[in-house]
This record gives sequence, structure tokens and C-alpha cells, in this order.
Amino acid sequence: MVQDKKRRWAHVCTCVTCEGHPYSRVAQQHRAINRVLVILDEKNRRRFIGLLALQWGRGALRRLVKITGLSRNTIRRGREEVQYRDQVPADRVRQMGGGRQAIEKKGLAF
Repeated sequence: MVQDKKRRWAHVCTCVTCEGHPYSRVAQQHRAINRVLVILDEKNRRRFIGLLALQWGRGALRRLVKITGLSRNTIRRGREEVQYRDQVPADRVRQMGGGRQAIEKKGLAF
């Protein structure tokens, strides 16, 4: 059975610059960041945004929340993954037991 992938749409930045000047260089950069995020999996999305947070320095967390729509915890976790050693094995995106549980485990088997 072929698994259908859900199509993800790029987040629309809600910062003042993008709303006031949608064709400015800053708005173009924000759109580019969101287009890259669409094609990445969870772990690489966290790491990419974490790297940007480290590069941009103070105030980056708040700006990146507005630009990407990701939660603060996700960005913090990505920043820590970039700074420190990764705990998740290279062949996995999530830790063991992460994600939704199978329907059979929930007791809702049909």
C-alpha cells in the first residue's frame, strides 16, 4: 500500500515588515525560510530553525516564532540539538515511543 504524504503549505509570516512591505528583501528572506521548512522532516526542521536562532542571537526566538509559526519549545529544542549532542539515533526522526499510538494499542480496534 502506497502511503500518501500530506502536502504542507508554507507558513505566511505575520511580522510587521512582511505585512507592510510584502516585496521587501526581508519579506523575501522570510518566505524563503518557510519554503525550506516545508520540505524538511521534523528533526531537520528543528535543527535548521535552531541554527538560525543561534546565528541571529538575542531576540531570535520571538522573531522566528512569528516568521515560521513554530512553537517556542520546538525552536529551543532545535537550538539545543545544534549546540549539544543529538540524543535521537541517526536513522530515526523521533525518539522511541514518539508520535501517535497505533489504533490497536488504544483499544479501538475494528
